[in-house]
Amino acid sequence: MSDHQHTHQHQSHSDIIKRLKRAEGHLRSIVSMIEAGRPCVDLAQQLHAVEKAVCQAKRTLIQDHIDHCLEHTVEALSTGERAPLEDFKQITKYL
Repeated sequence: MSDHQHTHQHQSHSDIIKRLKRAEGHLRSIVSMIEAGRPCVDLAQQLHAVEKAVCQAKRTLIQDHIDHCLEHTVEALSTGERAPLEDFKQITKYL
């Protein structure tokens, strides 16, 4: 990984971290529910909620990257640097 990737930070990252930590706690509670023998319908409902939370965090991350990095990509293209464009292409695979 390049230094750029190690220090890459957006304003939305703290919000994404909070969302993922909530989802992490929720996922741990689902494991406990499974161990306690809770009904599958309840488990599926809770897993669906965690899945939606993680998907929303991913969507926020990607949209933020596009919003903030697209302008850098355009600037970089005029200077002949292709790394931001490659980053952009890579992240859009996860949409």
